Amino acid sequence: MNFRFLETFLWVARLNSFSRAAEHLNTTQASVSNRIAALEQELGVQLFIRDVRGVSLTPTGRLAFQQAQKIVSMTIDFRELVSNRKALRGTVRIGAADTVVYSWLPALIRRMNDRYPSVSLELTIDTSLKIAQKIQAGEVDLGIIMGPLLGQDIFNIEICTFESCWVAAGDLKLPEGELSIEEIANYPLLTFSAGSQPHRALINLLEANRVGDFRIYNSNSLSIMTRLVAAGVGVGALPVVLVRDLIERGQARILDLKPAVPSLVFHIVYQDRGDNALARAITDMAVEIVAETPLEGVVKVG
Repeated sequence: MNFRFLETFLWVARLNSFSRAAEHLNTTQASVSNRIAALEQELGVQLFIRDVRGVSLTPTGRLAFQQAQKIVSMTIDFRELVSNRKALRGTVRIGAADTVVYSWLPALIRRMNDRYPSVSLELTIDTSLKIAQKIQAGEVDLGIIMGPLLGQDIFNIEICTFESCWVAAGDLKLPEGELSIEEIANYPLLTFSAGSQPHRALINLLEANRVGDFRIYNSNSLSIMTRLVAAGVGVGALPVVLVRDLIERGQARILDLKPAVPSLVFHIVYQDRGDNALARAITDMAVEIVAETPLEGVVKVG
């Protein structure tokens, strides 16, 4: 039985679409249709119901799906175990929140390139919420996000925690020493995009401390937030790793202020389908990188 046909069958079933499966597999819709037709002919059964809304599995197709996952998973694990890793080809799609970009993601990509030099990388940097949606839609193979992401067949592993801080430009007119949250509430508070975990946590913190009037400036670009901090626009509630360079250059200082900004817990997330040995290998590499790399403001798991 042709392994490629089984792999194609799994992706059509997951995405409920011949065209989306073709896009994922870097082939044509006609090729996908031919593979499914050949597999159905070989097995003597109908695997999919085709209608104007797309495709769905027949009862026999659902039974075949479970077995095909096991076969494809074992085949890929075997290939990963005995083959030359440098000969492995394909594309892996990684989505990451940009906090990780300022930390250990470049080291992970360098290690990926060393171990799998023939594997291409499609990198998406976006909010954790949007990366999570892409994982669920099958548009990203592996995500590094503020998680966890709950759902059927979703694998989560806590990878690290980023410490956060109150930070402001050195020339912002705030007194030295310990501050109260009321003393900074007159300034715009700079944080992650609206609806994100850090944004909600900041609002909860302000409300819990009975801060009545406050302004929050949001952006899904953390580089913009750091620029606004350096320009003295307001007080940032941001990860330490993000503002480390500003502090070293004397453009900003961490404020001595209680309560502290909540830390950010990051997870590696992917759909645990059984046929994604590369996602599992990248997860192991990420754990290695975080364990090996001393970074201010990053708390390692374990």
